[in-house]
Amino acid sequence: MLAVDYVGNEEFRVSERASRPPGPGEVQIAVAYVGICGTDLHIKHGHMDRRVVIPGPIGHEMSGTIAMVGDGVTAFEVGQPVTVMPLEWCGDCPACLAGHQHVCQHLVFVGIDSAGAMQELWTVDQSIVVPLPPTLGLDRGALVEPVAVAVHDVRRARVTTSERVLVVGGGPIGLLIAMVARCRGADVLISEPNRSRRAVAERLGLKTADPVAGDVLELVESWTAGAGVDVAFEVSGAELGLLTATHALRVRGRLLIVAIHSQPVPVDLFRVFWRELDLIGARVYEHDDFEEAVSLLANERIPAGELISAVEPLKRTAEAFAALEAGAETVKVLIEVRS
Repeated sequence: MLAVDYVGNEEFRVSERASRPPGPGEVQIAVAYVGICGTDLHIKHGHMDRRVVIPGPIGHEMSGTIAMVGDGVTAFEVGQPVTVMPLEWCGDCPACLAGHQHVCQHLVFVGIDSAGAMQELWTVDQSIVVPLPPTLGLDRGALVEPVAVAVHDVRRARVTTSERVLVVGGGPIGLLIAMVARCRGADVLISEPNRSRRAVAERLGLKTADPVAGDVLELVESWTAGAGVDVAFEVSGAELGLLTATHALRVRGRLLIVAIHSQPVPVDLFRVFWRELDLIGARVYEHDDFEEAVSLLANERIPAGELISAVEPLKRTAEAFAALEAGAETVKVLIEVRS
């Protein structure tokens, strides 16, 4: 089979190798598509070399079909379309014992901490495999994982019908959060300085604001008759974005921290105190989030086809990464792994 290894120094290498057959409780997946996300770009640029196996395949947004099942596997059959929820937890740490396995204190993120999906045949434990409906195209199925991220964020925020929601940052996850919140009946505004990203959001029927051209907080005040928004999602990863999200909230509003702030940034705790704000973290997803993501895509409530910007074959993995980095209008680039 063909596989693509990340070999360090921003390079990928295509190679031929034998596949690993599934052992007891495992399945082998014939990978169809792998999506590239921001985390994969961080891996490419060497920011996560301490975690990934070098050389080795990466990739955790994927779809495919069951190629073979190991002993004891009865929940899946050959030919069945599937994706994976790429989390493996220990089951014994305090987080797991409290029912929060998705944030296990010893979490293995499959495709980062262990071998990923950029290979024609990928063998994984059946516990992380999620079935897809046969009516959902496999290219769309590769978007289940990022949609599940957005579903988890919106669920953590407790977004309900008719609430007003501000999303600070209009990249792929910001767009998905906005669309999932809209599916919950919320009225959504995206604050994004990049004109191309705003154009993508507007094509998807979302309202946008340009924080460079005008004061987003003044717009929010007008939009909410001075009350502030019910929920703000900080997805920009910028200090100014966090400040905007905090000051846009109404009394007892909810602030969701979605972006990864790798360094400490100032938080206006007086505003948190003064308006009795809820500050909420959101990381990865749970099984319920994956199931809802599958349903949203299968029922076309998330327009997956409009989010796929480019598809490249496995042998052009380097070009696929280049396409994702080429412009802000690019939302999702897929690698087609199947021959």
